[in-house]
Amino acid sequence: MTQVNLPPITITAVDYNRLARMATAGIQSQRYTIAEMLADELDRAMVVAPGAIHPGIVTMHSEVEYQDMVTGDIRRITLVYPGEEDLDAGRISVMTQIGAALIGLSEGQSIEWDAPTGGWRGLMVRRVHFQPERIVDLGA
Repeated sequence: MTQVNLPPITITAVDYNRLARMATAGIQSQRYTIAEMLADELDRAMVVAPGAIHPGIVTMHSEVEYQDMVTGDIRRITLVYPGEEDLDAGRISVMTQIGAALIGLSEGQSIEWDAPTGGWRGLMVRRVHFQPERIVDLGA
């Protein structure tokens, strides 16, 4: 899967370590395309401590509003790990094209990629409504 627009991204060290293990395992399984996309994202990410991440950046378990650049649709989802997903509740796995694209983006950033079925996909982060790292930071 070729990514066309590659904006700078930031990921917490905790998310990076867990996602790197998932990407490596996924590349060795049938989820190769998504795992490869996630691995590419991780390779170019700036890694920071959880308390140092800006509140407008998408981390795991963030609630985020994004706009699909192909359809124009606006969705509000929570980015979760595999096994936690629930489409009816708006919980999207990071091991999907949209999930792998969202991780590490900040409000106002967009990303585009070639879809495996042809054509292109893209999204733009409109707002991060909730980021769990901010709660931990506030409690310190």
